[in-house]
Amino acid sequence: MTAVMPWERANSKVGDRHLQRLAAVYGRQSTRQQLLNHQESTRLQYALKDRAVALGWEADRVLVIDDDLGMSAISAVAHTGFQRLVTEIGLDHVGLVLGIEMSRLARSGKDWYQLIELCALSGAVLADLDGVYDPADYNDRLVLGLKGTISEAELHLIKQRMWNGRINKARRGELTFPLPSGYVRRPSGEVVFDPDEQVQTVIRLIFDRFERIGTLHGCSATSSSTTFSWVSGCARGRTRAPWNGAGRTG
Repeated sequence: MTAVMPWERANSKVGDRHLQRLAAVYGRQSTRQQLLNHQESTRLQYALKDRAVALGWEADRVLVIDDDLGMSAISAVAHTGFQRLVTEIGLDHVGLVLGIEMSRLARSGKDWYQLIELCALSGAVLADLDGVYDPADYNDRLVLGLKGTISEAELHLIKQRMWNGRINKARRGELTFPLPSGYVRRPSGEVVFDPDEQVQTVIRLIFDRFERIGTLHGCSATSSSTTFSWVSGCARGRTRAPWNGAGRTG
């Protein structure tokens, strides 16, 4: 007997009225680091286009929205991809919203329930790897609500674990922070001036000028005559950046 996946039992919830609209695949990963180190997740999200085709959509009727790759789902503010998705649903252009899991769509309860309500009003259905959900159906809406609540709670637990880790590291005296420009951290943990003499000269010049003038605005106002190229030191490497100084010393 051939096993039937939940996805394959979902065709009954997809009708002609859905197929006449677009299928929207929404892709998101929280950070750019995840895009580099977890590329399989990115591939799985793009592969959702094939899921839409399996449900009856033509390939050219599948809209892939990937504007929010590398952005957290804590809030939809400044998320052009999520805003675009909401707009397309509100205009009755979308019949199916696909995400690899519900947490990819939104981790904020406000944004999640707004999405569910819009889909219910427009007649669109939502889908993840577990199945297809009709937000106008009470049972499906209940499941969607639980998925959204779990997703938001998961974010809280992740933050809590990270915070507790920082606190424990601070108690051991091992918590470090990014250093300001011109300083580096030795393997022993000691913070010292960058060994680059040009960087040291510029840093001392900045402090000398501030001590003489007394204001940051005054320092910046007198820093246009000479341009210094100096190094911003950090524990893992250096990035050169331009800085304007008032003149050379010595």
